[in-house]
Amino acid sequence: MAFRGPLRLAALALVLSAFAGAATAETEPQTGKADKPLGVVELFTSQGCSSCPPADEFFAELAGKEDIVALAYHVNYWDYLGWQDTLSTKENTERQYDYMRAFGSRSVYTPQAVINGRSHVNGASRKEVDGALARLDRTGEGMRVGIKVSRTSDRVMIDAGDAGGGPSDAHVVIVYFDPPQMVKIGQGENSGRSLTYWNAVSDIQIAGMWHGKAQRYEVPMTEISKKGGCAVLLQSVGKDGMPGPILGAAFIHKP
Repeated sequence: MAFRGPLRLAALALVLSAFAGAATAETEPQTGKADKPLGVVELFTSQGCSSCPPADEFFAELAGKEDIVALAYHVNYWDYLGWQDTLSTKENTERQYDYMRAFGSRSVYTPQAVINGRSHVNGASRKEVDGALARLDRTGEGMRVGIKVSRTSDRVMIDAGDAGGGPSDAHVVIVYFDPPQMVKIGQGENSGRSLTYWNAVSDIQIAGMWHGKAQRYEVPMTEISKKGGCAVLLQSVGKDGMPGPILGAAFIHKP
């Protein structure tokens, strides 16, 4: 998904307002502490790729960890091998190509794990993924902006904190994903295998802009409830509109 182009505010029907401290007693949400996970792992995978099942199995472990925001983007460019990925979308594939351009790479591949929007490694390599998460956290390139998610009966509040130095402009990206599901693959390189896929991304929407200062974003609960799962990414954007470092992230849990 390209980050250039119009914001899709209409699709989300978001109401944006500057963060003004504590909510009133009438609208006080169920609050929690600001979330600063260890990092974000975005796996680009395909049901038609024979190298991907080990990465998908490892990803299932990552998806079960509370300190990692793990999102799986199924791509469609391996469909010609004989099996059309049932979870792939054109937008997922476009997002990977945007990362390719942002990293100055010459091609895309699967399984690819993009870590914090800053680097990419072999998604099937536990050593490389864990090493990248640890290295970025150690060098201060982890999640440095806290995000607090709270809710009332009819809305979800996303509170993004202050920048505290570094990049101060970012998109608030809402990423929807499916619940875990088993897929029996009938053709192609993985023919005959039944594989379970976690956090498969189904939709990506830009909810608004963040300019380095604490700000609140409100999303109707109806938008969250009708999806399998949801995460919010605070992602900086390059001058060319390509995705940059992810500065903060959190899951939006359904009631």
